[in-house]
Amino acid sequence: MNAFTETRLAPPRVTTACAHCAAPCPDGARFCCAGCAGAHALISGLGLDRFYARLEGKAPKPGPDAPRHDLAARARTDGDVRTLDLMVGGITCAACCWLIEQVLAREPDVTWARVALSTRRLTIRWHGPAARANDFGARIAALGFAVAPFDPSCLAAGDEAEAKRLLRAMGIAAFASMNVMLVSVAVWVGHATGDMGPATRDLMHWLAALIALPAVAVAGMPFFRPAFTALRAGRASLDLPISLGVLATCAMSLSETIRGGDYAYFDSAIMLVFLLLVGRYLDRRARGRAREAAARLMTLNRAPVGVLDHAGVAHPRAPEGVRPGERVLVAPGERIGVDGVVLSGRTTLDESLLTGETLPRAAGPGDTVHAGTLNRDAALVVEARASGAGTLLAAIVRLMERAEQSRSRFVALADRVSRWYTPLVHVLAAGTFLLWWGVFDVVWQQALVYAVAVLIITCPCALGIAVPAVQVAAAGGLMRRGVLITSGTAFERLAQADVAVLDKTGTLTRGRPALQPGAWTAEDLRAAAALAATSRHPLARALAAAASDVPAAPDVVEHPGEGLSCGTVRLGSAAFVGAAPGDGMELFLARPGAAPVRFAFADVPRPDARDAVAALAAQGLVPELLSGDRAPAVAEAARDAGITRWTASADPAAKIARLEALKRDGRRPLMVGDGLNDAPALAAAHVSIAYASGADIAQAAADVVVQTDRLGAVPDTVAVARRAQRLVRQNIAISLGYNVVAVPLAIAGFVTPLIAAVAMAASSLTVILNALRVERRPAWTR
Repeated sequence: MNAFTETRLAPPRVTTACAHCAAPCPDGARFCCAGCAGAHALISGLGLDRFYARLEGKAPKPGPDAPRHDLAARARTDGDVRTLDLMVGGITCAACCWLIEQVLAREPDVTWARVALSTRRLTIRWHGPAARANDFGARIAALGFAVAPFDPSCLAAGDEAEAKRLLRAMGIAAFASMNVMLVSVAVWVGHATGDMGPATRDLMHWLAALIALPAVAVAGMPFFRPAFTALRAGRASLDLPISLGVLATCAMSLSETIRGGDYAYFDSAIMLVFLLLVGRYLDRRARGRAREAAARLMTLNRAPVGVLDHAGVAHPRAPEGVRPGERVLVAPGERIGVDGVVLSGRTTLDESLLTGETLPRAAGPGDTVHAGTLNRDAALVVEARASGAGTLLAAIVRLMERAEQSRSRFVALADRVSRWYTPLVHVLAAGTFLLWWGVFDVVWQQALVYAVAVLIITCPCALGIAVPAVQVAAAGGLMRRGVLITSGTAFERLAQADVAVLDKTGTLTRGRPALQPGAWTAEDLRAAAALAATSRHPLARALAAAASDVPAAPDVVEHPGEGLSCGTVRLGSAAFVGAAPGDGMELFLARPGAAPVRFAFADVPRPDARDAVAALAAQGLVPELLSGDRAPAVAEAARDAGITRWTASADPAAKIARLEALKRDGRRPLMVGDGLNDAPALAAAHVSIAYASGADIAQAAADVVVQTDRLGAVPDTVAVARRAQRLVRQNIAISLGYNVVAVPLAIAGFVTPLIAAVAMAASSLTVILNALRVERRPAWTR
């Protein structure tokens, strides 16, 4: 009988359709899931109180007395430290993150405030009462950003809504630009031929004003609103020079139109807005690839899961509400919502989004499964071990954000430059105006044109994205291949590494014993596998895997530390069966009237170990094997991988001593490991890489976590890091070189506002396109 014939799903009670996606809603709720409720709240501007009330289908009526949502209820407490995760809407670049962090840093009780640009998660830590959370939310909202408790379901909806706003503004600016340009061409031709009289020219200027001014007012809001809110908070954002340039051009042109002047620059103002919107939209699309990958990971386990009660009936529940020990039913085609162990059922799992591996993995009773993986073939019953923030999926997202929130040397340099850049731009623009108006005796309107050109052409957008664009593109490309960067300085230190120190078990090798050929027969293997199938011992599991079609023998007794017995048949150590011990990992099968049969096991190298070591050597890194295993096993592994220098029987202290000796010699060692005993060495190395199949503490100590089974991911990551550092230097050189050339030309009066807009947008696009080159893959990974 099928193992799942007694498992029944509770019949759904569908009475209404979701107000956001029109899907059926159970129990008469307004929304089918938290994701739709969050998306509706973000797009329609609902208050936070109504957002959470509508999750329960009990939204209060709109009115001044409707209660506000209390952010303090979302704060977590760890000792005397409180932590709050918020979603911040309206973030467009690294300068927005810097602004929010700086405002919160001025709060005396805040000890940590970091914004992750890819997920727009703001993490705040402070000492003091939980009620301070509402004060922090109010400070951020005063800057012009939307604030809500963090919910990954809202990420995609927020991205879509922001992209629509930019596209709408671009459409308005493009339509107005075309029409204003038609009027301007007529004015230019009239000036050139002398056939247009003053009355006709003034009429054309008024027509251009009627078209351009409303369009600028609407399409320029993506720049005006952040600039105004930053000024209101006592800060100068990167949008301020742009806003001042556009508004000054419009004001000067309107003044010229009113007094019947010869020149008006409405065409330049609206075209400037259009070009800036195009640049911002393309910037958003280019950097959105990594953001979409992060958002996709975070929303993998948002669907409700079926929790089984004592009667075998599955009741839907949010994944974070599942408690350890509860049983969860996972139907074919569903994603697993919790981390746990399979109790019953056999299937294959698609783990590509977590590990980067394209081949499915077989899973059956006793196997560990993780939230976010896709169940392909058959139903499973899983015993939950972790849910919500405790899952591997949540840990991956935290590692990604930890890398983005830390600051590398180049990011710190760009932050410092951007900090004094805006005041300097305003001083240059004011100086340009005074120079032409007061010294060279140019009319104030023309002097203002030159000053506006300086404001626009010196916008530090290219410099602001020079480093983040490369880091986001590099980290996103590696993440899609199953490699997570957990430190913002990892790329710099990986590029500097010149020695690759590798652990053996679990790193150079798979860390799982495999049965080796021997003097045993197929009948011997089947007899031994029948006993081994009942044990969780690593050697017994390897033996059972070699004959997976053999059913488990009944009435098997396990003798801890010795072996297994079934009647007069024994499987275990040499002492347990009375055989002469051999060398290495082994099990013996003893049956009445027959000599003991020896099964030998070995920890086989990863298939690409030799190629990966050769690739590291080709990159200039000297490979070295450092292991705590026995000398014969380490020597054999080093020989198979092509490593000439190796050290055996090294405990954690000996590994640290070796790394310190390399540092004293002026070397920068890269440590690659996975075990609990590798964690101190990973922390002591110049830079470190850990495999996700190893111990949690090793992953916490590492700068890079590899989710795949390939050792080739190590040279792949080093190559990407070196390429990223080259592109960062190129981007900074492009940004600074552009300003060195463009600013003097603008001050000298050779640049109009329109040309300045084209040059500024071109510099930003050049930096972004150059950053995208980091995703080119090395030859050995294709």
